[in-house]
Amino acid sequence: MSYAQKVLADVKAHHPGEPEFHQAVEEVLGTLDPVLKAEPKYEKNCVLERLVEPERIIMFRVPWVDDKGGLQINRGYRVQYNSAIGPYKGGIRFDASVNLSILKFLGFEQTFKNSLTTLPMGGGKGGSDFAPRGRSDAEVMRFCQSFMTELYRHIGPDTDVPAGDMGVGGREVGYMFGQYKRLANEFTGVLTGKGLSFGGSLIRPEATGYGDVYFAQNMLAMKNDTIEGKVCSISGSGNVAAYAAEKLIQLGAKPVTLSDRSGWIYVKDGIDAGMLAEIMDLKQVKRGELKEFAAGKKGVEFNAEGRPWQVKVDCAFPCARQNELDGKDAQTLLDNGCKLVAEGANMPSTPEAIEKFLGAKILYSPGKASNAGGVSVSGLEMSQNSERLSWTSEEVDAKLKGIMKSIHDNAWNSAEKYGFKGNYVVGANIAGFTKVADAMIAQGWV
Repeated sequence: MSYAQKVLADVKAHHPGEPEFHQAVEEVLGTLDPVLKAEPKYEKNCVLERLVEPERIIMFRVPWVDDKGGLQINRGYRVQYNSAIGPYKGGIRFDASVNLSILKFLGFEQTFKNSLTTLPMGGGKGGSDFAPRGRSDAEVMRFCQSFMTELYRHIGPDTDVPAGDMGVGGREVGYMFGQYKRLANEFTGVLTGKGLSFGGSLIRPEATGYGDVYFAQNMLAMKNDTIEGKVCSISGSGNVAAYAAEKLIQLGAKPVTLSDRSGWIYVKDGIDAGMLAEIMDLKQVKRGELKEFAAGKKGVEFNAEGRPWQVKVDCAFPCARQNELDGKDAQTLLDNGCKLVAEGANMPSTPEAIEKFLGAKILYSPGKASNAGGVSVSGLEMSQNSERLSWTSEEVDAKLKGIMKSIHDNAWNSAEKYGFKGNYVVGANIAGFTKVADAMIAQGWV
C-alpha cells in the first residue's frame, strides 16, 4: 500500500459519514504518487497526514428572529483548513445542504486552488444551513448579523478573509461586513466581494465565470483552436454561470443552456445578450426561476426533468454545484461530440464522470484550476484594500487573464514533468500540492 493510500484509508476510518470530504481527498491523493515517490521528504515530514486535517474547525449556533417574531436557530461553521502560504481564504455558503463534510471538502479544495493562483492565500471555507431563498431582506440581515457576531472573533485581514459563495452575494456580504465593522471597531478588508462603495473590486462578481472561460481558451490554444463559434452548455444560473455565458457571448461562442432548481432551458439558436440580461435580472434582483423566464418565449425550451448535458455541444461548463455531472451525463456529452469540459463549480463532476473524460482524452479541467478566477480577484481585492487603492475594470480583468494563464501553464507543465502530458487533473493537483507542502515543511511540525 502506497503512502497516499495509507493516508486515504486513515481519513475514511477517522472521518466517517463524510462522503464529499472523502471524495475530494481521494481525488487529490490518487494523483500524487509520482511526486511522493520522487520527493521522500513529504512522507518523512508527514505532510499528507497534516494536510488532510484542518488546522481548526469552528462550529456555533446562530439564533435570529424572523419577521413574525419567532426565534430561529441555525448552525454556523468556519473550517480554517490550511494557512501555510497565507491567511485562510475561502467563501461562506448559506444553503440547507451545508454540513461539515461539504465544508471540509471545499476547504481542502480551496487550499490547492489558492496555491495555484500564485497569490499568498491559505485555504478555508464556512457557512450555515440557513437558506436565504424566500426570506425577506430584514430576515437575511438579522441572520447575517447574528452569524457575524460569533464569527468576527475568528477572522481578520491577516488571519482569515471570507468571501461569498452559494447563497451569499453582495447583499449578504454587505450585512456581514457592517456587523464586523460594528463589533471590531475597524474598517479593514476582512471580507471580499464587498460593494464598490466600501472597498469592493471591479470584476469580482464576474471573475469566476470569466476565469472559467479564460481557462478554456488556454486549453483550446494548446490544440491551436479558439472558443469562437463553439456551442456550449452551461449549468446553473447564478453569478458563475451567468458571467461564463456573458464572456462566451462576447468571444463569439454560443451558450445554449442554463439551469436552476426549477429545471433547465435550451435555446437552440443561442442565448443572446438581451436574454441573458433578462435572466440575470430575474435571478439576481427578482429572485425568480428559469421556468418564469421560459414561459411563452419563442425558441426557449424549458425542461423540468433531466440536466443540461443532453444536447449536442462542443464545450460544457458545469457551474452549479458538486456532483451535478455523473458518469451517464459524461457519456452523453462524449457521445454528442463534446471536446471540452471546464468546471466552473467546485467538484461538479463525479469520479465516474472524470474517469470517462480522462479516458476519452478530451480537454478537461478540474474546478480547483478553472474556477480559481473568483478567489484570484478576491486576492486582488485584498491587495487593493491593503494599499487603499481601486483599480479599473480593465486592470483587474488583465490581471485575471494573466493569473488564469499562469494556472493553466503551471498545471500543464507539472503534468508533463511527471509523465501525464495534457492531464490537467494530475497537473493541477501536483502544482497546488507542492507549493503548500514545501511551505509546511519549511515552517516545521506545526
